[in-house]
Amino acid sequence: MAPSAPSINSTMSSRMATARPSSYRHKSEKRGMTYNIMLVGQAGLGRRTFLNTLCERAVIASPDAPNPETANVADPMKFDTYEVAMEEEGTRISLTVIDTPGFGDGLDNTSCFKQLQDYIEAQFDEVLVEESRVKRNRRYRDHRIHVLVYFIAPTGHSLRELDIELIRRLGEYVNIIPVIGRADSFTVEELDAFRANVMRDIVYYKLPVYNFCWDETDSEALVENREIMDHIPFSVVTCDEVFDNEYGSVRIRRYPWGTIEIDDEAQCDFALLRYILLNSHIADLINYTEDMLYENYRTKKLEVGGYGENDEEEDDEEEDQALGAAKKQE
Repeated sequence: MAPSAPSINSTMSSRMATARPSSYRHKSEKRGMTYNIMLVGQAGLGRRTFLNTLCERAVIASPDAPNPETANVADPMKFDTYEVAMEEEGTRISLTVIDTPGFGDGLDNTSCFKQLQDYIEAQFDEVLVEESRVKRNRRYRDHRIHVLVYFIAPTGHSLRELDIELIRRLGEYVNIIPVIGRADSFTVEELDAFRANVMRDIVYYKLPVYNFCWDETDSEALVENREIMDHIPFSVVTCDEVFDNEYGSVRIRRYPWGTIEIDDEAQCDFALLRYILLNSHIADLINYTEDMLYENYRTKKLEVGGYGENDEEEDDEEEDQALGAAKKQE
């Protein structure tokens, strides 16, 4: 058995591994951080095992064997919500994961795109309503989706129409991080070729996947983020089995021809992706959702509703005039 890989922290700078005193993450270390992840992908790409491996516990139990009589019938897409309390590098995380079984399993998946968009928009609308209240609920929980992990089928060719349409329709509402599900289906050479084909399609179709380099003000982080961009789409291999050896506990996926240690960055990108999702970039994903994606949605929503900033200023002027007239009458 191969020795355990070094911690992912050793591959990142100490600046990213340690929260700055003024950072969102530092302020949340004691009170806890609310964080929402959505998993989207067709059946059989490892969403369940990914979630269990990400959280290092059995969040979703193994499914029952399908009924052969109904195995050919595609179930409609639904939203399954799982809540997990975690602690990463001293920071408490109140994690909510929304899984989407049934996505892409039918012949016509148009309704899936609409369901996903409606769900994400509904979380934005909840915040918009809460902001407009005179007396806000102190216990209100933010359900906005901070990151959507999209599982690409390992076809060996390029993105399918299903993949392109989903990223194109949802990219303006949520941070989409594409991953290659069941990346162990490829040899090293095949994986590199498939990753290159996927990136070519992303550039050609101008698909709005999450840009790790969106904040160019921090030059040190920019260098690291450019290195991360080279791993998109992330190759993911997951497993539920943990083995003990002289180096400690390791997660191993076994095959007839050998094994893969999923925390070894030389073998797959899972350890790097987990570190990004639950440690180094959690604040960036939350901030970009709140400051960019939500604000853009809010602006468009208010403008379409005929109640933009100009209308607010006009209403304030009318109220001042009415109040002044009332005082004169008195």
